[in-house]
Amino acid sequence: MNNNATIIALSGKGGVGKTSISAAIVKLLVEAYPDKKILAIDADPAVGLSTALGIDVKTTIDDIRKEIVITVEEGNTKAAIELLGDARYRIFDALVETDGFAFIAVGRPESAGCYCKINAYLKEVISLLSADFDYVVIDGEAGVEQINRRVMEKVTHLLLITDASKKGTQVISTIKGVADELVMYKKIGAIVNRLPDESIIPLIDTNGIPVLSYIENDKNLAIYDIEGKDITKLPADSNVVKGVRKALESLEIL
Repeated sequence: MNNNATIIALSGKGGVGKTSISAAIVKLLVEAYPDKKILAIDADPAVGLSTALGIDVKTTIDDIRKEIVITVEEGNTKAAIELLGDARYRIFDALVETDGFAFIAVGRPESAGCYCKINAYLKEVISLLSADFDYVVIDGEAGVEQINRRVMEKVTHLLLITDASKKGTQVISTIKGVADELVMYKKIGAIVNRLPDESIIPLIDTNGIPVLSYIENDKNLAIYDIEGKDITKLPADSNVVKGVRKALESLEIL
């Protein structure tokens, strides 16, 4: 594993804008470090980061895992063992190389219920791929599950995203509590997103988690969402881009 890799994982409750912030982080890293290798991982089964980054996904990590499962279920153990041995190389087939960064999607397991198999596989993938990249940005699923399953075990920077709601701040507080026990992070901080206006900042309680930036509602982003434009094209003066830049500067990533 590349011990010098900066691995930034985003977590928080659903609907707080993690994916937009993940895409803005990728945008800023690409602009700041054109000579570095940057990887974006969409680890959220809701699969939104590819759209936010303008990526067309053909193969996901789960597609590769499913192929192995089907082979085992058909009783072809030898072929399954070969596929498993192959899986580490197959992962690179799922990588999309684009201008300035690479992208990989976890995909959405079709069977309802437990994500443990895909999460265990994802942990291996993160370890494997981190060796080849300088910066890894992980758009995590909503809630605490991937932290609980230690998918994010070796991240260097944990970014907890909330909106101005009490529920949002409670979720990031819970995630931090779990992460303090299970994640070997170096730095942690919160971004308070989708702020109606600055006047409510004194009312927000993040339970001691340092707030790296407050981001007011972004009209540019809303238009981009409606038009399906990718977020890497957002102008530098957009609230999201400015707020994410401030957060990354606070963490000394930029």
